[in-house]
Amino acid sequence: MKVSRNKLVWGVVVSVLVLGIAGFFVFKGSQPAGKQFAEIHPSRGTIRLVISTTGAVEPQNRVKIQSSVGGRIEEILVEEGRLVKKGVVLAMLSSTERAALLDAAKLQGKSEESYWNNVYKKTAVIAPMDGQVIVRSVDPGQTVTTSDSLFVLSDRLIVKAFVDETDIGRVKIGQKALIGLDAYPDIRVTGAVEHIYYESHLQNNVNIYNVDIIPDRIPDVFRSGMSANIKIIVQEKSGALLLPVSAVQNRNGKTYVRQKSDDAEKGKRYQQVETGLQDGTNIEILDGLTDNSLVLMPDTSFVLPKNKAGANPFSPQQQRRPKP
Repeated sequence: MKVSRNKLVWGVVVSVLVLGIAGFFVFKGSQPAGKQFAEIHPSRGTIRLVISTTGAVEPQNRVKIQSSVGGRIEEILVEEGRLVKKGVVLAMLSSTERAALLDAAKLQGKSEESYWNNVYKKTAVIAPMDGQVIVRSVDPGQTVTTSDSLFVLSDRLIVKAFVDETDIGRVKIGQKALIGLDAYPDIRVTGAVEHIYYESHLQNNVNIYNVDIIPDRIPDVFRSGMSANIKIIVQEKSGALLLPVSAVQNRNGKTYVRQKSDDAEKGKRYQQVETGLQDGTNIEILDGLTDNSLVLMPDTSFVLPKNKAGANPFSPQQQRRPKP
């Protein structure tokens, strides 16, 4: 059966048109939808400009207690963690001569030992200041010398923050700070900057300055040497008009936000604003908006595109069995 040449040509043309239309819809269906915007109002809240750093819990004044004479520890009268007053007896010891004399007296009987106990008194180890016993290095019966550390006293625990030299210029005496411990992430303590050290030390090729922060209270879980996370509050403002940072954009040195346009064809317009503090999440709006202003913010929610163009060419295809 023969097919006319005109019919063959028209068949090819129709096939090309069908493929072209199908390709157009496939291409159109694969294009991402226009950028979507969410409508939000500015909110009122507190915004802080902070310096985040790390540090450690340390005694502000750490005093080692040593004996004035060498000898043998007879009694320990305090334990670690105890708060003591200046003049309190921490331990009793026998000098080397007294210990040797008592050991010899024991061989003579209890009466002889009791006599020398009353005649030759023990030596007391006394606390030189008010503080907390943070280290106890000896036990009863242990022999010590005048160079041995028996106890360590701390007047109070503080947090020593390690501040980069690029940030130290913004740290001032009296600034508030928020303290957290790696060991107890649920505990937060407030404090204040008391002292900024004048000499730096090199850490990982960066100049670091130590900053003493005095906690407002010392929880029982605080221990010397614990790692701490510190936020030093450089500036803080309450009742500020806030927007998410992503709602604001900069153009030619000026700051703008998007708002709905009265012209339906344009859809949106740009409103210039004046900004203030920024904390990485929110930004303060000083001028250009009010509490009732409506701002368009890019909708960053991700939605998987619908497959309108048919099967994915990269997905495994079911093989067709040849007709018998």
